[in-house]
Amino acid sequence: MDLSLKYEEEIVFALRSLYSKYGYSQYKMNKFEEYDLYVKNKDFLISDSVITFTDTNGKLMALKPDVTLSIVKNSKDIKGYVEKLYYNENVYRVSKGSHSFKEIMQVGLECIGDIDSYCISEVISLAAKSLKEISENAVLSISHLGLLNAILNPLNLSSDLKSQIIKCIEEKNEHELKSLCTQNEIDDNTALLISKLISLYGNAYEVINELKDLDESENYKAAFCEFEKILNLITDENIKAMLQIDFSVVSDAKYYNGIVFKGFIEKIPSSVLSGGQYDSLMKRMNKKSGALGFAVYLDMLDPLKSQIDEFEQDVIILYNENTDPTALKKLTEELISKGNRVSAQKTIPDKLTYRELIDLRK
Repeated sequence: MDLSLKYEEEIVFALRSLYSKYGYSQYKMNKFEEYDLYVKNKDFLISDSVITFTDTNGKLMALKPDVTLSIVKNSKDIKGYVEKLYYNENVYRVSKGSHSFKEIMQVGLECIGDIDSYCISEVISLAAKSLKEISENAVLSISHLGLLNAILNPLNLSSDLKSQIIKCIEEKNEHELKSLCTQNEIDDNTALLISKLISLYGNAYEVINELKDLDESENYKAAFCEFEKILNLITDENIKAMLQIDFSVVSDAKYYNGIVFKGFIEKIPSSVLSGGQYDSLMKRMNKKSGALGFAVYLDMLDPLKSQIDEFEQDVIILYNENTDPTALKKLTEELISKGNRVSAQKTIPDKLTYRELIDLRK
């Protein structure tokens, strides 16, 4: 890792380079957006707390807490056309790490338009590659809402009961799920199907066969075939090893459909990446196109940053009036060229932390 760059800057640079290689163009947006865009879709946001202010024309504006909604609003609805966009933008929201408002650099990509299985497999692969840029020890947990909905939708559940069941799935709470099914007279076979989904977990290419014959409905079979096809399009063995099927990865059906996923890395307890298909959001915003994408939450990487930035400088070079300035400059440039952060000083600044001290004073 090049320690001459801030940790976030290096991650952003690596991700931008990765997305550009796959034909994604950078999307830029203003800091402000009309508050109405966010208030109508608060459930879509990580945090429903939004910083607002009144513009000079009387409109209620917001410091952007999200980028996806703006991209969707400005997307093109052209049959056969796919917009591939990436972004690195500061967003203003309550951080999952600090639980207070922060200005956070967020990186992500969106694939919008005539979406097909190839597009979905490409986005999943890029999500996995994004995690690899951050840590070698990473997992991308994926599920398919089509499979879950194929089981739940025929039950004609109230929105409240469906939300309770999905919460049980998200928390892998089989005991509470069984209780809910019994109380609401959901038949044993359906209750067993849902329980199996909760218990299924493991490498995607090993678990996928266990999903095949869980349900005989046409909707379930169609969702399974799509899921299997997408996984089969991913051939990179390193990425395949990262993919885990986990049906506790669920998202709000008002916005999401199909594939959804979350990314995890070693030493961070919460997801640092999340995404999926959000065709339902497109429809809510009067768009005919399909869409999927993901975001990387750089604020969740603070524990890694603190480990990497244990020292403010790699090398302190002490010199005085007797030191040969030519030799000092040569040594400084040589150390910097090897990726070190170097500070030439006459005395060691108070509280400055460093890995190595070189004393050229005579």
